[in-house]
Amino acid sequence: MLGSLAPGESLVELELAERFGCSQGTIREALLQLQDEGLVLRHGYRGTQVSDCTEDEAVELFRIRQSIECRGIVRVMEHRGGSLVPDLEEMVAAMVGAAEAEDELELASIDRDFHQRLFLEARLAALEPILRRCLVHNHRYKISRSAGPRDLLQTARRHEPIVAAIRAGDAAAAKTALFHHIATIVDFGPTVFPGEPE
Repeated sequence: MLGSLAPGESLVELELAERFGCSQGTIREALLQLQDEGLVLRHGYRGTQVSDCTEDEAVELFRIRQSIECRGIVRVMEHRGGSLVPDLEEMVAAMVGAAEAEDELELASIDRDFHQRLFLEARLAALEPILRRCLVHNHRYKISRSAGPRDLLQTARRHEPIVAAIRAGDAAAAKTALFHHIATIVDFGPTVFPGEPE
């Protein structure tokens, strides 16, 4: 996620087990999960390597995410549960805490939880794994390709307009806020997210 391991770098189960003080079975399970998320490539007896993180893939994943989430939020606003806003506010506060502690990995994890919690209300369960993969790779690309230190507090607070629109019950504003939030995560230029939210 942080880009500290280069694409193609080999991951050896025995070395990882020693490093983390756990069994090879635990490492194998972790690598299988990372494979499911597309973060590593497993090649049977040839071992496991860190997957690449290309701009082409990132652009397509951002587009898929934008479509899934912005369509989903319309459904959310039609039948949102009473615990949604408090849950989202709690996550924003936790993101602010992670930002103040300069814990970028924790901030990214809570950020993903925020978007998954919001999408849960859309009741589109078959799309949730797709959104999760988009979120993981969006964060990986954003973090690993940052030229310098990022403003983590600003990253956390970028979620506040989404929550405010949901709290106000304004579906159009919620969709616009979410569209803007996703479209401005990484500056790929105007061709990635043309036009306004549908």
